[in-house]
Amino acid sequence: MPELLITQTHTLGLAKARVIAQDWIAQAQTDWGMACESRPGEDGDEILFSRTGAKGHLLVRADSFELRAQLGFLLGSFQKQIEAQIRSNLQTLLDQHSGQG
Repeated sequence: MPELLITQTHTLGLAKARVIAQDWIAQAQTDWGMACESRPGEDGDEILFSRTGAKGHLLVRADSFELRAQLGFLLGSFQKQIEAQIRSNLQTLLDQHSGQG
């Protein structure tokens, strides 16, 4: 099973990272048909996501996001495109929130 591992560092702190994560969840549900479950923690959160052909989690921390996903056979053939799109979407969310006070 092909696997994605995407790590994105940031300097926004946990509160803003959680806001970004909520935006990411909304996007994942709307654009990709993902079912998402958020598990808050003291030092960060874990967001579990799944849909037919993909499952994984997003770790939300004060200084980074780490997304790990397993792709099924059909989606695996698009691994590079999916990874590029996820990186781009996460960077866009970070950029949108980095200027906010």
